[in-house]
Amino acid sequence: MTQKIAILGASGYTGAELCRLIAGHPEMEITALTGDRKAGQSMASVYPFLRNAGLPDLTRIEDVDFSGVDLAFCALPHATSQSVIKDLPSNLKVVDLSADFRLRDPEDYAKWYGKPHDAPELQAQAVYGLTEFYREEIAAARLVAGTGCNAATGQFALRPLIAAGVVDLDDIILDLICGVSGAGRSLKENILHAELSEGTNAYALGGTHRHLGEFDQEFSRVAGRPVEVQFTPHLAPFNRGILATCYVKGDADTIHATLLDAYQDEPFIEVLPMGTAPSTHDVRGTNYCHIGVVADRRSGRAQVVAALDNLCKGSSGQALQNANLMLGLDETAGLLGLGVFP
Repeated sequence: MTQKIAILGASGYTGAELCRLIAGHPEMEITALTGDRKAGQSMASVYPFLRNAGLPDLTRIEDVDFSGVDLAFCALPHATSQSVIKDLPSNLKVVDLSADFRLRDPEDYAKWYGKPHDAPELQAQAVYGLTEFYREEIAAARLVAGTGCNAATGQFALRPLIAAGVVDLDDIILDLICGVSGAGRSLKENILHAELSEGTNAYALGGTHRHLGEFDQEFSRVAGRPVEVQFTPHLAPFNRGILATCYVKGDADTIHATLLDAYQDEPFIEVLPMGTAPSTHDVRGTNYCHIGVVADRRSGRAQVVAALDNLCKGSSGQALQNANLMLGLDETAGLLGLGVFP
């Protein structure tokens, strides 16, 4: 039976990426798309690359008939999803791509996002959407919170190592580069071509990036004690991709073996041969994450490098992977496409 899908906030990058992925899904059909500022327009007029996908026109959320919808993706801005989702039918399955339900503790949400949560009862119900580590909980969930793209990349590289205790938990440095689509589609002066091209910059310095809330929550959970990593993100003038380089203390061969063991049965996580580092080129447009381990010249130190596409595995692809589980479908459905190169 074909699953009927709604995408709320379809006019943004993650909404468009969902449309692209679901267009090739064997058991899903998009029946409703919303985009309040572009309501009444066709998706072809907003994104010409989707003109052959046979999509419905954009409408307003209040005009959607959810009675025939099996699952809704919520690709709305942060602090918007919570007020929308709490008014949706209680039996509707929802995958939220914003930050609104990622943090379990309402006080943590207020700390990192600067305002109280509008739907704390739903926040308590939401399952954290890092598929490879919460598969069973996601399959049984009504509401799944997609991770931050930076947070997903860092966790794929580090989470198994922290859980196994094979790295020094008090000396982890995460240096990350993200393509400009990670900043969204809204007009911002700092991501104008003339402002960003031919250079790059670090931002959210000093431990202020909001994805640190996810790192603190998840790393401390698996370690069984507080873990705080040193994290610096950089904005780079390419469209898609994240490259995370993690500097850790531990035996490189043990680290590599731990990652191989953790991900040996995972369809979308590829641990590269020892000494090989991944590139964002290799995962562009895919739901794959590639991880490499390189021994440092200093004994007892290593670099763990992870690459993924921020719009796909870091957001919309991960959301579709979770939706497949929630609807009882093959987890990999619609997601096995290869990348685009060059």
